[in-house]
Amino acid sequence: MRYLVVFSIVGSLLACEQKQVGDVPRPKGYNRIELPSAKYIPLEAGHPYQFEMSAYAKVIPDTVTIGNKKEIFKAEPHWIYLYYPRWDAFIQITYKSLGGDQQKLKALINDSFALAYKHQGKAAGIHDYVMTTADGRKAGLIELNGEVATSLQFFTTDSTKHFLRGAIYVKTATQNDSLAPIIRFLKQDALHLIQTLSWK
Repeated sequence: MRYLVVFSIVGSLLACEQKQVGDVPRPKGYNRIELPSAKYIPLEAGHPYQFEMSAYAKVIPDTVTIGNKKEIFKAEPHWIYLYYPRWDAFIQITYKSLGGDQQKLKALINDSFALAYKHQGKAAGIHDYVMTTADGRKAGLIELNGEVATSLQFFTTDSTKHFLRGAIYVKTATQNDSLAPIIRFLKQDALHLIQTLSWK
């Protein structure tokens, strides 16, 4: 009987010291997001601007909801959403005619920075820079990192007649690091939009 007790105690101690390979914590994982290859089509006619947009997006007029959300009005002319139903994401496009007013242009550029920097409280970082397109046009880009509603905002102008602003939004509570492939895809589409933009 004594041997049985001693054998049980020694066996228990030896079992406790063995490391099991299956008990190692696993690295954090993310959902696999399948992305299609980029395809572009021309934006429908009827706007004072033209660009190539993703074939996976559809154009929806921008709307404004007032009060009890029963009254929905179309926003300003030529304000649109490039909506990606697959991911419930969109690129919001807003447009303003300048009519040669340099004060209006300055105010719109300041508004673009103010709208982006409203996310400063949640953003881990905000970086703004100027992009030069293949044909020499300039565009302002504001990239926001962290758990923010919009990861990229941009604006471009011909400085006399036209001003266009855009912002990427993904409508989900999922953390942005899990959405990184979708955000990269949308940023690529936004940059392609800027590269192919022309004024009418």
